[in-house]
Amino acid sequence: MSDRVGVGVVGAGVISTQYLRTLTRSPDLDVRFVADLDVERARARATEFDVPRGGSVEELLADDDVRIVVNLTVPTAHVDVAMSALAAGRHVWNEKPLALDRAGGHALLDAARSAGLRVAAAPDTVLGPGFQRALRLVRSGAIGTPVSALAQLQNPGPESWHPDPAFLYGDGAGPLFDLGPYYLTALVHLLGPVARVQAVATRAREERVIGSGPRAGQRFPVTVATQVSALYTFTGGTTAQALFSFDSPLRRRHLEISGTGASVVVGDPNVFDAIPEVHHADGSVLRTPPIRTRVGRGVGVVELARAIRAGEPERASGELAHHVLDVMITTIEAAAAGGSVDVASTATAPPPLPDGWDPFT
Repeated sequence: MSDRVGVGVVGAGVISTQYLRTLTRSPDLDVRFVADLDVERARARATEFDVPRGGSVEELLADDDVRIVVNLTVPTAHVDVAMSALAAGRHVWNEKPLALDRAGGHALLDAARSAGLRVAAAPDTVLGPGFQRALRLVRSGAIGTPVSALAQLQNPGPESWHPDPAFLYGDGAGPLFDLGPYYLTALVHLLGPVARVQAVATRAREERVIGSGPRAGQRFPVTVATQVSALYTFTGGTTAQALFSFDSPLRRRHLEISGTGASVVVGDPNVFDAIPEVHHADGSVLRTPPIRTRVGRGVGVVELARAIRAGEPERASGELAHHVLDVMITTIEAAAAGGSVDVASTATAPPPLPDGWDPFT
């Protein structure tokens, strides 16, 4: 009997290609099905990656050999699809964000616990070799005791290249909910859970224009904040300043942690191969070796499958993803309140992966 874990993918959109490149190459996984509301698109994606079957979500859930459902739907569908998978007795991997609100996140975690199943969630870039190297540096004391952090995500927005960008400016998106999870998940891994938030949120324009694809030139409404500035205080007393913006012609993707002995530039937490650098007060810089990796989106599904088989906690846990969701919601609440707001949830920062961990061996 095969030791591989059966996987079904729901959602055959743009991000599915990145996931399927990883999932179909892992010896731990058996990718059996691709599903989508557009059944023909699902079948085409399945054929592209030599997956045996493509079709509807109902057909996917009828395959008893699918043990993990990888949910790559739009944010508004994350909870409904994941709940259906849990009800069918499947473990779930959700794309970020875990849910759109706290109630949805709680419902997923409660349903999983009641059924003896697991919910894990993106981002899994924190499991890439670049970030894991930075995490080991911080955990080993290479920068002393962490004191503060700086996170910057700035760009003019995705409508210039995305052919259907409207959902990225609606509920569950904007720069905070779309890209903030990469930065906030990384910060929780590095510094522990967030205890308190202060924030300011603004929206530069009420409408945006699609810049590419068959709908180029069409206008669509913007209903969420497109620039969020926040100050996060962690339970250990460390603070982080963060800027998430779709309103900047300048493009910045940066994360750094400063400690009592040095600072580490983590780089872009939305990639798997950022090369950390340690900067000392005397001006010297430790540049770590280049990273050549085949790791991409979907590595968290591999780690989840291995954790299930070993009976160990997965690192990209639903509990951690729910805490990040809670932090993002609290950020918007703090901006509306004009003051400091406590974060109700907490999470445990997982340990680093073993050095040399490889999803393809």
